[in-house]
Amino acid sequence: MSNYYDLNPKFHVGIDCIIFGFYKWELHLLLLKRNFKPAMGEWSLMGGFVQENESVDDAAKRVLCELTGLKDVYMEQVGTYGAVDRDPGDRVISVAYYALININEYDKDLVQQHNAFWVDINHLPPLIFDHPLMVENARSLIQQKVSSEPIGFNLLPKLFTLTQLQLLYQAIYGEELDKRNFRKRIAEMNFVEKTDKIDKTTSKRGAALYQFNEKVYRKSPKFKL
Repeated sequence: MSNYYDLNPKFHVGIDCIIFGFYKWELHLLLLKRNFKPAMGEWSLMGGFVQENESVDDAAKRVLCELTGLKDVYMEQVGTYGAVDRDPGDRVISVAYYALININEYDKDLVQQHNAFWVDINHLPPLIFDHPLMVENARSLIQQKVSSEPIGFNLLPKLFTLTQLQLLYQAIYGEELDKRNFRKRIAEMNFVEKTDKIDKTTSKRGAALYQFNEKVYRKSPKFKL
């Protein structure tokens, strides 16, 4: 008697990582030029396949680490993409994740080995397969979540100015924010702490540096920006 599972087809399960960074006041994506067929030489998200004895989440973490050298990075699942003809190479059902990283902390040698580059999200080249939809869905999720959870701090250095923080939120939302109202809301968040350090890279007077305190945040009421 045949096993029920043997009567059904088997597919590849893929992982695609949408890796965001914050650079020169804009969101950037880490993209690579494929060095294998199909779509050799075209722009792509970083991807791979789920291996035996590996969960989908663990596969996503591995794929990210193989490209950036980073572990314990903020990641969230975007969705599953399973159109029959989405990948001309074979039948592949892909699970997409977005990751938020500090653009100064990744392994540059690894990125270079994978032929990957940071690209301004506002000037993306044509991407293969359904990767444009994945990027669009990921950005929409980030925009929804960043208004009520402090995920944006994953894109900043540990110390940052309020101007940098506002520019980050503007890049995420894709629109300009009123400076006075923004700073008023930030002042109400006790988990955004002012330090005694000054950033003098933009002016002689300098600007105060702040930091995100996760322990305080976890004890604070939910915020909405």
